[in-house]
Amino acid sequence: MRFQMIGDNDNPLVDVSLGYQEKIKLERGAMVYMQDVEIEGKLNSGSKGVGGVFRAIARSVTSGESMFITHAQGTSDNGHIGIAPAIPGCIRKLEVGLNQYRLNTGAFLACDDGVAYNMVLQKNVGGALFGGTGGFFIMETMGKGDLLVNAFGSLVELEVTPDRPLTIDNEHVVAWDATLNYQIRFASGVIGFTSGEGLVNEFHGSGNVLIQTRNVHNFAGALKSFLPSGS
Repeated sequence: MRFQMIGDNDNPLVDVSLGYQEKIKLERGAMVYMQDVEIEGKLNSGSKGVGGVFRAIARSVTSGESMFITHAQGTSDNGHIGIAPAIPGCIRKLEVGLNQYRLNTGAFLACDDGVAYNMVLQKNVGGALFGGTGGFFIMETMGKGDLLVNAFGSLVELEVTPDRPLTIDNEHVVAWDATLNYQIRFASGVIGFTSGEGLVNEFHGSGNVLIQTRNVHNFAGALKSFLPSGS
């Protein structure tokens, strides 16, 4: 993917160059501008047919994300499309191929047409539902190419080794190596009430995890007291 970051480092916009009939996939609603580019919405399931429809519906219902994903294609040798995530924060390129990744809800921004994905059922879906964070389905990459992920705040990369597993609040997890094993559980006590924490992901094995430095739900909660209540 040929692209450049525009704007400040904390809240960039991505300008992607597309040649004639060159394609990328991007998150629905992420398009800011386009020139010599056409876009089309398709099911956000990674599969076709009736199964793809039901998988897209299930993902939309359980994670709150759209049933559709946008496909963009250049109509000349000098096409451009500007894309930006819904939340303020950093954007990072991941190289898909030798490494494959799993993405938490809301992390996907765009990818090359050569990158494919499956929607994988979360482990411990009961915990995911009761904890109220994340979705039932996560995106697992396949194929080869560039992948853009976005974060709320800055992006930090953490290492997991066999002798040092890593526990991360689920709301801060952005993406991780698909080779890592992980479990979803409550941080402590009865659904985390004793510590004030909620759902966490516990990673085991060898690989890296990308986390975001801010929590969208905590930020929304902090703003709530300053917003006028409905009459």
